Amino acid sequence: MTKTKRLMGLMALLPAITAQADDGGISFWLPGQFGALAAAPTEPGWSLPLVYYHVSASEGGSKPFPRGGRTTVGLDAKADLLFASPTYTFAEPLLGAQAAVSVVAAVGRSEASVDATLTGPRGRAFSGGTDDSLKGASDVYLLGTLKWNHGVHNFMAYSMGNLPVGAYDPDRLVNTGLGHASMDAGGGYTYFDKTNEFSAVAGMTYNWENTDIDYQNGIDAHLDLSASHFITSQTHLGVVGYVYHQVTGDSGSGATQGDFKSKVSAVGPQAGHFFKVGKELWYANLKGYYEFDAENRAEGWNTWLSLVVPL
Repeated sequence: MTKTKRLMGLMALLPAITAQADDGGISFWLPGQFGALAAAPTEPGWSLPLVYYHVSASEGGSKPFPRGGRTTVGLDAKADLLFASPTYTFAEPLLGAQAAVSVVAAVGRSEASVDATLTGPRGRAFSGGTDDSLKGASDVYLLGTLKWNHGVHNFMAYSMGNLPVGAYDPDRLVNTGLGHASMDAGGGYTYFDKTNEFSAVAGMTYNWENTDIDYQNGIDAHLDLSASHFITSQTHLGVVGYVYHQVTGDSGSGATQGDFKSKVSAVGPQAGHFFKVGKELWYANLKGYYEFDAENRAEGWNTWLSLVVPL
């Protein structure tokens, strides 16, 4: 296994964006966070994946959306976040697999505006538009992976959860903390023959209740996809995509819009490049997604600029 392949596998360690609950049509799991060669083993030891994430999305102005302690229509939202994900990959096998653990956190700025607020926090009623912005830190996310390599075939199992310690206020329109705990788990596959790669990672999310607003999100299912071709030994080009679908409804006294199941799909381009810094091989990747077929969820576009730093 080449060092390029092992380092490329670090792209699987991209973090999940901090988000509001599904009551805002936004999930704990950020679709698209697994990328090229997601299941490929990585270089043992410490590494530092860094990710800049930008998202711009909006909701239709005619459908009411529950959001924290309010019901709104006509949301426009943007966010810019910088994630750091210190990761340790063990040299000794566990269950015949390569094990790795990551601690993920972010800082950033989120902003949003709505055309109207139908029901405000604590039951107060409002009309007319409003906006909000927030600079803050995210929850802390914990990610663990197990990866098995069999020639050109690679397999992965993962689990991810959060400690809800980020900035969160149910009376705000935007937050950088989640407001409740969640757990996600799944598996993935990567085919890689040193020239072409294909990766698919599927998982499901369970959400605990947000006691501030008496709202519990349903179970979410998601699939991240990547396919690319190495045009040189250092550069690859390809496409990425994802499918997200909420399989059970939301519940609790705060779920005023019923089960409010959401879904969205996306596709877009990607490019990656290896380059040397001193004696170490670093990796940069740029990918973007255009969303479509959204239901009960904001729809728009997002970009990821990532840098994998071997330590």
